[in-house]
Amino acid sequence: MKVEIREEVRENWGSRTGFVLAAVGSAVGLGNLWGFPYKLYSYGGGAFLIPYIIAMFLIGIPLMILEFSVGHMTQRAAPDAFRQSNRHFEFIGWWGVLLGFVIITYYPVILAYCFNFLWYSLVGIFKHGGNLPWAGEGMAGVQQAKAFFFNNYLNFNGSFELGKIQWHIVVTLAISWAAMYLCICKGVKMVSKVVWITVPLPLVMLAILAIRGLTLPGAGQGIGYYLNPDWSLLAEPTTWRWAFGQVFFSMSLAFGVMITYASFLHRKSDINNNATIIGLADFGTSFICGIAVFATLGGMAYAAQAAGNPIPVSEVVDKGPGLAFVAFPYALAQLPYSAWFSFIFFLTLVTLGVDSAFSITETILASIVDKTGWKRSNVLIIMSIIGFSAGLIFCTNGGLSWLDLADGVINGTWGIALLGLLECLVLGWLYRTRLLRIHANERSDWKIGVWWDILIRVIIPVVLSALFIWSLFDDVSKTGGLLHKVDGSWDGPGCIGLAIAIIVPVISIFISYKKHIKRKSDLPPSEPHGKILGREFGKRALWISLFGIILIVITFVKTVLLKEEVLAGNMSVIHGKSVPALCLLSFIICFVIMLLSGRKVFGAETDKSRPSFWLRSSAAVGTFGTGSSAGLVLAYVTLEHVQRAGERHIDLSGTSFIILAVVGLLVVGGLGWCFIRALNPVSALRRN
Repeated sequence: MKVEIREEVRENWGSRTGFVLAAVGSAVGLGNLWGFPYKLYSYGGGAFLIPYIIAMFLIGIPLMILEFSVGHMTQRAAPDAFRQSNRHFEFIGWWGVLLGFVIITYYPVILAYCFNFLWYSLVGIFKHGGNLPWAGEGMAGVQQAKAFFFNNYLNFNGSFELGKIQWHIVVTLAISWAAMYLCICKGVKMVSKVVWITVPLPLVMLAILAIRGLTLPGAGQGIGYYLNPDWSLLAEPTTWRWAFGQVFFSMSLAFGVMITYASFLHRKSDINNNATIIGLADFGTSFICGIAVFATLGGMAYAAQAAGNPIPVSEVVDKGPGLAFVAFPYALAQLPYSAWFSFIFFLTLVTLGVDSAFSITETILASIVDKTGWKRSNVLIIMSIIGFSAGLIFCTNGGLSWLDLADGVINGTWGIALLGLLECLVLGWLYRTRLLRIHANERSDWKIGVWWDILIRVIIPVVLSALFIWSLFDDVSKTGGLLHKVDGSWDGPGCIGLAIAIIVPVISIFISYKKHIKRKSDLPPSEPHGKILGREFGKRALWISLFGIILIVITFVKTVLLKEEVLAGNMSVIHGKSVPALCLLSFIICFVIMLLSGRKVFGAETDKSRPSFWLRSSAAVGTFGTGSSAGLVLAYVTLEHVQRAGERHIDLSGTSFIILAVVGLLVVGGLGWCFIRALNPVSALRRN
């Protein structure tokens, strides 16, 4: 069956290379060099890598293929694309777009930091004889790098009190928004030219810093911390949540970015191979960045130890979003002609930041224009003003704390991983993944099979729903409660973060039901007109699966109460049988419904019939319930693990070398295979 694509005239990328570089520029950005190291450092160390690798290949690349297929087939930004699958699901697209707006309130501030350090590098070149303002030897260099960023530059007060506005950050924030505006205002063809410079240069500088970091004394203990997992930390839901969230954040998934980018693709553009190349490039960049940062942290810890101050790698720098702006400047200061290398490095960070920032901004812009038909240039100006104004809160003495909070909203329980779950359930069960798979295969260097449908419909939703319930359990049952601190007082910033997480979907629902401009291309893609199957069975199955969800809610409450007793020291309660029995019962109910309803949906689609809405809904609810009950099992079996383990042995181990070998094989071998397929004349002829 051939799936027809929209014939509406729409601006497109000048070349396949321009699109791939732009998408790599969106995926490979400050999320790799800034976000990945500090999240790994804060949430599990080497243990973070395990769920990160799982998420990248089990979820990240298949979801990117899904988003490329949806955007390319509908030729619309995310909200419109979801609307064409079902008009009631437009809000999911807006949910992602609004989360993207939260990101562009603080992401340009990180970009502003890069502009400021670029200026300090120039000052070092012309005023300090090529040396950096924070340069120092041994322990003095470690202290000066930390003091320069937190004290001299940020004037950080270490709290959520806003304090005074730091005008030197405001100036560079304005420059950041001006750079983003100039990149976007000319459209995607301008973007496809900019990325020829902004994507390759950072990779070269990153390789230089990784090599320099590895030559520092003590680098081995930093690499050991990076590659030697503490397996006990895999029992922490935060390790998994932040690792999965980092994959979504870094690859620009669930924000609508990749759907929007793919909507500008030429009709014969490859989908599967492009998505794999981008995913592997993103993963490889993050991994090399980790080597550069943690080798440097090992060198910093060694310098402290040599000065008689034995600081472990896990404590050499404060955990949080400021990590990269301490570790990288310290590493740069150890190079000859350090100010020149620093200038090049922060110039590359600026280009990376601009890539990622304007990709999210372009998505919001395209979504608004598609919804309203308003003039693009006017919307861009208004967006830039609002985004700049909202970013001022992060330019204060307490701005770094608020930046950490905003990033926590994106990566939190109610953030992008949940949105990825909804995306899979809606496009997997309530739409037709078979149509999307056919569409992708008709234009790609290599084909995906039915296994991809199973991933999108079953495996990924089960994993993400289990992670959602496990994370929600961890939030609700933490000491002090969801919205309180340990001492019983209100957690003001936490309340604000939760309010944002709740308000975003409410606003997205409101926007989705506002008047929508009509287009000829708003009709959904052609579908088979066979008889509708499974209506009565679907209704019964849906009611049974909802009963399973009620059991999950009851089990969730009982498990929270159990953890409260465990925290109070009563360990004997975990040996009760009621919670495991309820978990097992809810799992069996939801799994059977998922299996039966899903089989009927697959069977009907194979026969080119139409599964009823009730049948699809029962399969979706059953899938969510299966994953949720599995998440409760995880919560129950980890009740005893209520405290994190102490400092671990961090020398390089056999596991470390296995991880290096596996990553090298996946990235080098995977990219090599993708490029060979792309250069295959048969593939090129098929697309043409």
